[in-house]
Amino acid sequence: MTTLTPAPQRVLLDRLDERVSVFRVKDEVDAFAIRTDRFVALIDTLSTPDLCRAVLSELEPDLRDRPLIVVNTHGDWDHVWGNAAVEDRATIIAHASAVDRLRSPQAAAVLQEKAAAEERFNTVRIVEPTVTFTDTLTLHGGDLTLRLIHTPGHTDDHTAVWIPELRLCIAGDAAEDPIPEVTSAHPEDLRRLRLSLRRLQALRPLTVLPSHGETTEPQVLERNLDYFSLIEDRVRALSPGNADPFEAPGLTFTECVGGTRPLAEGLQAFYSMCHRKALLATLDQESADRLLQTSSGLADPTDAATA
Repeated sequence: MTTLTPAPQRVLLDRLDERVSVFRVKDEVDAFAIRTDRFVALIDTLSTPDLCRAVLSELEPDLRDRPLIVVNTHGDWDHVWGNAAVEDRATIIAHASAVDRLRSPQAAAVLQEKAAAEERFNTVRIVEPTVTFTDTLTLHGGDLTLRLIHTPGHTDDHTAVWIPELRLCIAGDAAEDPIPEVTSAHPEDLRRLRLSLRRLQALRPLTVLPSHGETTEPQVLERNLDYFSLIEDRVRALSPGNADPFEAPGLTFTECVGGTRPLAEGLQAFYSMCHRKALLATLDQESADRLLQTSSGLADPTDAATA
């Protein structure tokens, strides 16, 4: 069992409004805090209660005269396992399907596995949201408005946050640099993710903050959409009966994913898995089902598939 104990670091980003704070756990995830006249909104609680408490300590000056509201972008472990640190002091808001995800045997199994591997997860207790919504929910902060938007495709319960006064989109895992992960290899999940990206792009944000990727560029939405269009075009051009589209010319990870930042070995393996899943979801369902039965490339090499 390892005893790795990462710490969140407040990250200062150029041209980001002073009311928006970014807290980064290196090699894991970013969380965000929005200070409004009426409340402080914490977008995701990180992977452990201890990490979340460290963020709350940073926010304490703002919380002296404002209540705390928490938004879970989705029920993946690195985004919500800190919920226990806020359950007695904040409303926790998420999409309605997040409740089922957090109650599932799969969620309990992931926690058991990670707690066996790292001591820091022994303090985790899965805490469900207390308020849920279906399509959109608006939080009126006085000076700032937070519009929560259901954006499925990465997960069924995924939520993005739009702040129109700042033209700022907190994309969660719906957008990512270099590419987002689709829920499954089913074409319908890929269709939903592309629709969610288009929905966010239609807002015409000036700043986009994904939970992974360390970027603020609004172009990340376009790059993600272009990637899915590229592999769709190249899959259509495949020779009939191509046995292994993963290695077909023009369809390898390197050829399809433009590198906007260097990737460590573990991240390279993870995003390669995401690429294979996207390719399967792009193929016709009969071909995808056949390849899925024989493929060993969809295992999560960095345990980030739930990230």
